[in-house]
Amino acid sequence: MSAIILSGKEASAALLEELKPKVQALDPKLVVVQVGEDPASASYIKQKFKCCEKVGIRSEHKHLSEETSYEDLMKVVEDLNNDDDVTGFIVQLPLPKHLTDKEPEINRAIDPKKDVDGFGAYNLGKMFLSKDFEDLPPATPSGIISLLEYYNIPVEGKHAVIVGRSNIVGKPLAVMLINRSATVTVCNSKTKNLAEITRQADILICAVGKAHFITKDMVKEGAVVIDVGVNRTDDGLKGDVDFDAIAEIASAITPVPGGVGPMTVTSLIRNCVRAKERQS
Repeated sequence: MSAIILSGKEASAALLEELKPKVQALDPKLVVVQVGEDPASASYIKQKFKCCEKVGIRSEHKHLSEETSYEDLMKVVEDLNNDDDVTGFIVQLPLPKHLTDKEPEINRAIDPKKDVDGFGAYNLGKMFLSKDFEDLPPATPSGIISLLEYYNIPVEGKHAVIVGRSNIVGKPLAVMLINRSATVTVCNSKTKNLAEITRQADILICAVGKAHFITKDMVKEGAVVIDVGVNRTDDGLKGDVDFDAIAEIASAITPVPGGVGPMTVTSLIRNCVRAKERQS
């Protein structure tokens, strides 16, 4: 068996084309707030602005110094909340160490109508009602769902196993899959007999941040494998799954890079468009 490669670049390009007419009609604006000089953040932000250019969304980069205080950052958040020209904004993570423990307060301070990252309790809570209320979902889970839809991979009735329970990926993705009538198992670092569980998956998603954490013997033949991990190694960027080996038995698999990453950025852009629609 040779797996279908689930190209996030291809699916992302198609979704951006769909969004262009709405962008032209609504003229939304996205603001990215960055604190400090984290190199990974700089790379991700660059990708976001490239995506904005492709679709025609106005964008602004508020780059604050590493020493920015909690109070000063909260003032920036308040100003963006009150700026009617700003459709949506995000505070890029990770934050410097002196602000890390303030992330919940920062997320809570963002106006839910402008929370295009979908990390706030209001937008996360709405997702539990049904997929009809997934107005501003977190970008990575939303991107994974869109990728499955683009390649016509059925979710209903399938057993989806998610390895990783983060608030950004694992937990919200579980809800979105349940909303689409999948049977969902969420694994974590305390899960016993992990390989026995992952081998049951029709759809296996891994988001743990460890290169090649999922090996071939942990995957059922014919499974769909979604790799969320992006790990910098001496051999370049690697995902959480052993791509070459697992591609021999999977029915479909995402590459790293070029899989989930482009869908995450595109989903953020889509959230900005949706936010503008709701504000209008």
